[in-house]
Amino acid sequence: MNSKGIAAVAKTIRSLSIDAIQKANSGHPGLPLGTAELAALLYGEVLKHNPANSKWADRDRFVLSAGHGSMLLYSILHLAGYKVTLDDIKNFRQVGSPCCGHPEYGLCDGVENTSGPLGQGIALAVGMALAESMLEAKYNTANHKIVNHYTYALVGEGCLEEGVSSEASSFAGHNKLGKLIVFYDQNKISIDGSTDITFTEDIGKRYEAYGWQVLKGDMYDVEGVASLIEQAKKEENKPTLIMLKSVIGKFAPKQGTPSVHGEPLGEADVAETKKNLGLDPEKFFQIDEEAVKYFADKKAEFAKRESDWNAEFEAWAKENPELAKEWKASYEGTADGTADDPTYEVGKSVATRTASGDMINAMGLRYSYLVGGSADLKGSNKSGMKCDNGTFSPENRKGRSIEFGIREFGMASECAGISLHGGLRPYCATYLVFSDYMRPSIRLAALMKQPVIYDLTHDSIYLGEDGPTHQPIEQLSSLRSIPNLQVLRPGDAEETVAAWHMAMEAKDHPVLFALTRQNVPVYAKEDKNWRETIKKGAYIVKTGAENPDVTIVATGSEVNMALEAAAKVSGKSVRVVSILDKNLFESQSEDFQKSILGKGRVIVAEAGCKTGWEAYVSSKKDLFTIDHFGESGPAKKVAEHFGFTSDKLAELINA
Repeated sequence: MNSKGIAAVAKTIRSLSIDAIQKANSGHPGLPLGTAELAALLYGEVLKHNPANSKWADRDRFVLSAGHGSMLLYSILHLAGYKVTLDDIKNFRQVGSPCCGHPEYGLCDGVENTSGPLGQGIALAVGMALAESMLEAKYNTANHKIVNHYTYALVGEGCLEEGVSSEASSFAGHNKLGKLIVFYDQNKISIDGSTDITFTEDIGKRYEAYGWQVLKGDMYDVEGVASLIEQAKKEENKPTLIMLKSVIGKFAPKQGTPSVHGEPLGEADVAETKKNLGLDPEKFFQIDEEAVKYFADKKAEFAKRESDWNAEFEAWAKENPELAKEWKASYEGTADGTADDPTYEVGKSVATRTASGDMINAMGLRYSYLVGGSADLKGSNKSGMKCDNGTFSPENRKGRSIEFGIREFGMASECAGISLHGGLRPYCATYLVFSDYMRPSIRLAALMKQPVIYDLTHDSIYLGEDGPTHQPIEQLSSLRSIPNLQVLRPGDAEETVAAWHMAMEAKDHPVLFALTRQNVPVYAKEDKNWRETIKKGAYIVKTGAENPDVTIVATGSEVNMALEAAAKVSGKSVRVVSILDKNLFESQSEDFQKSILGKGRVIVAEAGCKTGWEAYVSSKKDLFTIDHFGESGPAKKVAEHFGFTSDKLAELINA
C-alpha cells in the first residue's frame, strides 16, 4: 500500500472540498474533512473499477448514502480520473454543474446513484448487492466468473436513524448478502448537536441482530481499515457494517462540533484549516502533485482489470451462447424469450390485478431478466411469478421471485438499486394506499430515470371491508403529480395487457399500475385500433356520436360504470372515454385531445379525489369523484352509501 500517496489524496480531497464549498457559500464540509482517508483508500486500493469507463458491468459499486457530503465524492472522482474536471468542482452547487449539491445519477460521471434523502442510499446499495447475487447465480459457470464484485456504501448517523435503513438492513441480513460492505462514519454529530440527544442505541448490536457482521475501527488508521475490509470480504454469508470512529470537520478549527456539518467554514477558518493541513492559506483548489502521481501510476492497473474481464467475458460468451444472448437482451431491454399474451372474452369479469398477474407470468417468460415480488401480499396482489426459478433465498440465488417482507419503503428502494445496478428489470407490488410508504423512493426513481415497475392493487373504495385506512382517495392525483412517473390505471383486463407492454417498453422512467381488487367486465371497444390509440393515453370506448352531447371521461373500474350509466340515458348522445394515462393524454396535440373529448359537455368519473381533473369540466358538479375518506363495508354497499353508482352518474348526465 502506498501510504504516502493515500495521504496526499486525502489532503487534496480536503483542499478541494473546503474551497468548493466556500466558493459556493453553500455545502457540507464536515463529512469530506472527516472521511477523506476512507475515500482515498477505496478508490486507490480497494475498488475494482476503471475510471476510464464508469459503466463497466463488473465494477465495484460505491454508494455515498450521506449525500450531503458530495464534495468528498466529486473530489475523489476528479483525482481518480473520472470525467469530473476541476472547473466542474469550482462550479460546485451552481446551475449546470455536474457537481450538484447532492450527487445526481446521470449528471456526473462515476456517481452510481442520486442520494440526499438520508437512508435511501444504503437501501439502494442493498438492491445493488441483491442484483449482484442474482446475476452471479444466473451467469457464472464453473469455468468463468463474469459477475464478481462488491457493493460499498458510506453512511452517516442520519442514514441509520431513518427507518428505511432498518427495513433494507433487515432484508440484507436475512438474505445473507455477503458482498455488501457498509462503512459507518461514527462522528456522533448531527445538525442540532451531539447525536446523544436522540440516538443512543447500540448500533453494533442492532446490526448483529439483523444478521450482519459488525467490525470496528478508527477512520484514520488506513492500514487498519484496509484490514477490516479484507476481513469483511472473508465473511461470505453476512453483509458487514464497519463502524469507524471519526471527527467531523477534521483539521478545521471547529472540528467535532455541529457547526462544521452543514455550512461553509468561512474565510478565516478555511485559511486556518489549510495551515493545519500544511497547505498555503493564500492559494485555492490546491492539488498535491503526489496525489496526481498516485493515480497516474494506477491508471494502467485500472485499465488492465477491465481488459482482463473483457477477455474473460468473451471466452464465457463463446462457451455459453444462450446465456450471452440473455445478457445482451437484459442490457438492451429487449425480449429474449417468447410467450403469448393472455386473452379475455368480452363480457367476462376479471379483476385488473388478476390480469396483471397473468401478464407478470407472460412477461417473465418473454424477459428472463424480469424479477420482483411483493411486500408480503403476493397472493392478494396476484403478483407471484410462476414461470421463475422459485423464490430468491440464500439457498436459491437463481430465484426471480423476491419476498420483500412488510417493508414497502425498503422494497421500493431496493428495486431502484436493482435497476441502477443493471442487468435486471425489477417490479414490486403492494396496495395502492401503501404508495404513501413508498413515495420517497418512487420520487427518487423518477428523478434517476429508473424504469422500476410498481404493481399496486386495491385501488379504490371498492376494496370494501378493510375500510378507509386501506381505501385510497388522494393517492392517484398525488402520484400523477410526480414528474417522470407514468401512472397507468387500466379499465379492464385487455387494457391491463396493453399497460404492461407500455411498461416494459419504458426505458427512462418508472411506471406505476393502479389495479382493481374487484372483478370488472371486459368491455367491447368501438375503436378497433384501440391498442395503438391507447399508447397516446386515452381512446374512445363508446363513440356515442360524432359530436356527442356528453363525454364521460373515466379511468379504471369507472369505465364500466360510465358504460352502464350511458346505457341508462335516453335523449342524449353519450361518449365514453377511457383514460389509461392522464399525463400522457394531456401531452398530446390539442387536435387529438379534442377528437377524443368531443365538443360537448364533459363529465369526469374517477373513484378518487378531483384534484387534477378540474380543467376537463366547465362546472364543478361534473366532477363525479370522491373527495372524502371511505367507509368499511361490502364494496357495493360502500358505493351505494356514497352515491357512487351508475344510477347516480346517469342522473348527473341528465341534469
